[in-house]
Amino acid sequence: MTDIGIDDRIDMGAKPDTAAAQTDTLRSARFRMERESHWRQLDQLVTRAEKGGASELSYDEIRNLAAGYRQAMNSLSVARDISLDRALIAYLESLCARAYLVVYAPQESLGGLTARLLIRGIPQAVRRSALPLFIGFLALILGAAAGYRLCASDPSWFYTFVPPEMADQRTPDASVEYLRSTLYGDERHDSDKLASFSTFLFSHNTTIVILIFTLGIFVSVPSFALTFYNGLILGAFFAMFYQKGLGYDVFAWLSIHGVTELAAISIACAGGARLGLAVLLPGARSRREALRHQAHDAIKLAILAAFMLVVAAFIEGFLRQLIQDPTLRLTIGWGMGLFWMVWLLFSGRERKPSGEPAR
Repeated sequence: MTDIGIDDRIDMGAKPDTAAAQTDTLRSARFRMERESHWRQLDQLVTRAEKGGASELSYDEIRNLAAGYRQAMNSLSVARDISLDRALIAYLESLCARAYLVVYAPQESLGGLTARLLIRGIPQAVRRSALPLFIGFLALILGAAAGYRLCASDPSWFYTFVPPEMADQRTPDASVEYLRSTLYGDERHDSDKLASFSTFLFSHNTTIVILIFTLGIFVSVPSFALTFYNGLILGAFFAMFYQKGLGYDVFAWLSIHGVTELAAISIACAGGARLGLAVLLPGARSRREALRHQAHDAIKLAILAAFMLVVAAFIEGFLRQLIQDPTLRLTIGWGMGLFWMVWLLFSGRERKPSGEPAR
């Protein structure tokens, strides 16, 4: 048993002003002696459960564990009421906390928690986020439409919206042959260069998603603006290729990974919007309580966005370069979109009993 720092020795020659301290020491020692065997037994059971799980204990041991936990909680309450020494109280607090986790904490593996999050937690959070998702996708669509219209009327807008490192020499001044080679690859765009560019895009998109989500707490405005800006880049790129007669080709090129990637950006914006709406429209709750309440679903949306970015990075780094047929690119990209929709819309729904009347 852990040393709880109680000294049983008493100095009989102490001065009168130490009488209270001696009384507390005697009281703590007596309190410990009457209950120490129960604490020691509980400590042993908790230690075994921590090492091997509650399944390692027999039925009687589990019953003794629950009873020991209640006794320890009672001892802790008494120790606090009569102001026993701090070492004893600290020991009991630690023992009770450990016992609580063994008795009441969910005994579920990491795999089980992950499965529950994917099957129920994330899809249900998405279905509860209709308005934030509308805000996220609206920001992206409006940005794409604005970027396309501006660049279609004046190609110089492309240089305003698209950073040079992202353009990678794909500009309105580039030839049709060069732009086509960036979509299908040739000796000027070997796999190493494309993989390097894919890594850059993944890093860039990850940074953007983190910013979009975290800045949403500021009444959602920064999240909307960043998502709108990503839409501007998308619209500018599409306008440039479309004016070169490569509209279908770039649409297929974007679809294979962009359906997943752009949806992830919009979902991150939705997560940020949930935080922002909690601050802007807390309802009957205080802003702090509303933010804490909305954060549960917002974090699940952020996890979903991160997961989708990883999938998009795999598609972008491998499948997009291996698959050159535009029709197949479209099939894979929008097939992934269908998969996300089916999963998020139908997974984890509560089934009504067959005998329950329809409402």
